[in-house]
Amino acid sequence: MSNDATTPTIETRTVGTGDDAIAYDIRGDLTTATPELPPLFLFGAPMDAAGFTALASFFTDRPVITYDPRGAGRNPLGTTDITVEQHVDDLHRVISALDIGPVDAFGNSGGGVTLLALAAAHPDDLRRIVAHEPATGAVLPDADVIGAVIDDMKRTYAEKGEGAAMAKFVQLVMLQGELPADYLDQPAPDPAMFGMPAVDDGARTNPLLRNMPSVTSYRPDIDALRALGDRLTIGFGVESGATMAARAAHAVASTVGIPPVEFPSHHGGFTDQPGMPGDPAGVAARLRELIG
Repeated sequence: MSNDATTPTIETRTVGTGDDAIAYDIRGDLTTATPELPPLFLFGAPMDAAGFTALASFFTDRPVITYDPRGAGRNPLGTTDITVEQHVDDLHRVISALDIGPVDAFGNSGGGVTLLALAAAHPDDLRRIVAHEPATGAVLPDADVIGAVIDDMKRTYAEKGEGAAMAKFVQLVMLQGELPADYLDQPAPDPAMFGMPAVDDGARTNPLLRNMPSVTSYRPDIDALRALGDRLTIGFGVESGATMAARAAHAVASTVGIPPVEFPSHHGGFTDQPGMPGDPAGVAARLRELIG
């Protein structure tokens, strides 16, 4: 497998209007898709389409769909919280607009959560379903502590702005293992530790923080997921260790009754960013094994 084939054309479309407008991209020719090789939909939440450029480049044998989740990328900004149900409706609208039948899908992090919810609500939209480190704390034994930490993060965002809240977020997602009951008793992290501004710029449009607590408190419909059979895969990054999202992947898979599948690299290993190298080729190879 390689990604050195001729670069496919990219067509950008929009579904919906006003605040419900969602931008999505089609790489390649939809007419070349077949039931055995359907389009591959790659997405996160709130990571937008640009974050999946590297991964998409390894699938030139089929059309690839990417999109900007609500509140992110090229879509309208806002300040109100975004729900899992809204993301599911947006994904369903994009897939329906393709008018080509079920797609294969890879959802990462918050996108893994919304993919699980989409699979439960609209199973006919999907052929193969790969949820990579779905970031829901509701399935974990420390769910109550995680919920309290998210509530504290939201208060910090409202009162002090993005830098202070995002520093708490980074500290949370880097932690290995269960959160101790006294987690919130520790001093708040300095935003400068993570290269973030301490000054509040007044903006409240950050889509990651708007996604909480809905995404992090989402409880999957286990019966609906079990009904998917071998169409469903729950994945985790081998380098992620016992971070919250990786623990959630193991917990969801265990509850559904399927083994979690190991992917190369870490939570965002399908990207290769300065200071945080990933393994897009390795992730693509594993994904291809799973979807055919």
